[in-house]
Amino acid sequence: MKKMFLASSFKDVANVFETFAGEVKGKTVTFIPTASVVEKVDFFVKSGKKALEKMGLIIDELEVSTATTDEITKKLTQNDYIYITGGNTFFLLQELRKSGADKIIAEQIELGKIYIGESAGSIVISPNIEYANALDSVKKAPELASMDGLRIVEFYPVPHHTNAPFKKAVEKIIATYGEALKLIPISNHQPILMENDDVRIESV
Repeated sequence: MKKMFLASSFKDVANVFETFAGEVKGKTVTFIPTASVVEKVDFFVKSGKKALEKMGLIIDELEVSTATTDEITKKLTQNDYIYITGGNTFFLLQELRKSGADKIIAEQIELGKIYIGESAGSIVISPNIEYANALDSVKKAPELASMDGLRIVEFYPVPHHTNAPFKKAVEKIIATYGEALKLIPISNHQPILMENDDVRIESV
């Protein structure tokens, strides 16, 4: 059973996650901040952690661009949840693929582990991430050979819809790809909740 919680800004919708996931206190979450490594602004990493800790979750951080294969496998398979923060989607995909974490994450989701995506973490599970080029710089992922995403969902999340400073970038994505792709724009206060084939948007 696929169960996913996709957000633009996790701290703004954390209360919805508690309802969605059920009892989370004392459970462990593999927290992947890799997308933020190449970004100057990364306040959302701390705010995401704080929101998780406030719920009583135990954070086990995993930076996939520097972790060993054993660390990646152990943390992704043994912890209760997987959380990928925002940042540069292209760098994130590059490092997930290089490390082999992409395959393990996909396997764990198929086994029913709850996946939490925030911004870049929401985009990377789509069929292809090229549409995010208005939000992120492709130049930060020089080793990325293919734009094919993790292909865990058949739609394309578009985070930060109507929110500064991304408003114009999101409008550009919708104007460019709106007819060709199944885009799902969400604001910072609208998570996408997915349980198997049931996909819905909540508003906070």
